[in-house]
Amino acid sequence: MARHVQFSEVRGATGFSRGTFEGTVVDEAARLRPAPAGHAASAPPPHRWTSAAVEVPFPATEAILSWHAITPPGTWIELELSVRNADGSWTAWFVLARWTERDDAAGGIRRTTVSGQRDADASVHADTFVAAQGRAFTAYRLRVTFARGDEVEAEVDASLVMVGAMVSAIDDPTPEPQPFHDGHGHGNDDHADHADHDDHADRLGARGMALDVPRFSQQLHRGARVDLGGGGEAWCSPTSTAMVLGFWDRLPSDDALTGIEAPNGDPQVVWAAAGCYDHGYAGTGNWAFNAAFAARNGLESFVTRLRSLDEAERFIAAGIPLIASVAFTRDELPEAGYVTEGHLLVIAGFTVDGDVVVNDPAAPENTAVRRSYPRAAFERAWLRSAGGSGGVVYVMRPADVRLPAVPGEERNW
Repeated sequence: MARHVQFSEVRGATGFSRGTFEGTVVDEAARLRPAPAGHAASAPPPHRWTSAAVEVPFPATEAILSWHAITPPGTWIELELSVRNADGSWTAWFVLARWTERDDAAGGIRRTTVSGQRDADASVHADTFVAAQGRAFTAYRLRVTFARGDEVEAEVDASLVMVGAMVSAIDDPTPEPQPFHDGHGHGNDDHADHADHDDHADRLGARGMALDVPRFSQQLHRGARVDLGGGGEAWCSPTSTAMVLGFWDRLPSDDALTGIEAPNGDPQVVWAAAGCYDHGYAGTGNWAFNAAFAARNGLESFVTRLRSLDEAERFIAAGIPLIASVAFTRDELPEAGYVTEGHLLVIAGFTVDGDVVVNDPAAPENTAVRRSYPRAAFERAWLRSAGGSGGVVYVMRPADVRLPAVPGEERNW
């Protein structure tokens, strides 16, 4: 049994220079964007950039993209993926997202994924590219296209700060929880630039440490804004995202929230639900959209899979809360008091015994959001791929907060 995960990103002038430019340039701020009129690289649409091939050291079966884009009103980007099969052939391009910060009718685009994409090689399930049975891939390419509405001024364009992908192959559909240890893992020397936090914290792990993440209940918004995926009872993902944005002091001011209807309080949650909503999926639980929303609000954000709660402890020791996707029955996690086929919550810390301290937005009110769940049961509910997420997390933190050391040869962050 194996859990293979690789995360790779492209950013900055050096990173983007390894791709192919079609009417696009890297500007003074190291952002990728359409070339301005009169520039030597200017060209008629489409304005595109295509990455070099990224090699994958294992036969991968899934991919999820992450990005940080700046999209003024009426502009958007389209993100696509093509993969190389084992026989060396490349697949068609699959659209993983059409992203804009605002649903701007004048621009003629809405934030959306594209349903119905399927062929002999692969299919797309909202935010996830899934290889067909027997069609695992060994490399991938990313393509980003920039667009704007006809009524948008010529000098107004979208730009891209970062784009990346997490690819994975998980053969253990229901993994057994790993024996708990005290976090004496070692970072890989090849990733020294990511061994970015205090080694003392690495050695100690995160037992007895709980981050002071703000507490928001999605249930306060039951029946509110049912046009956004059914209302608050379905908003576990943006509620979790709002909590982490609040932890990093990246929520909007009270003045900026004026006009958002939230009869029971916490308009920040409604704001996040509106900003993460996927019109194609018709919900707010798109993993990539939540990360992109957090990125546009000041955090370096991406979606990946972790292999164990030992890895999650490294993030807590570095002061970084995680948003995790879990699924469980009532018998599997009775402490939760509910069942779920897919739910997002915040991993905020660990008890001295190694159990998981969470901010669970399914709680009926804000004061009940902080709770702890047994380590083994939680790990199983999070890591399982059969009916679950396979260990998916959103990683969101400011640029000056360093990531923990990567413990293995395959870099999954």
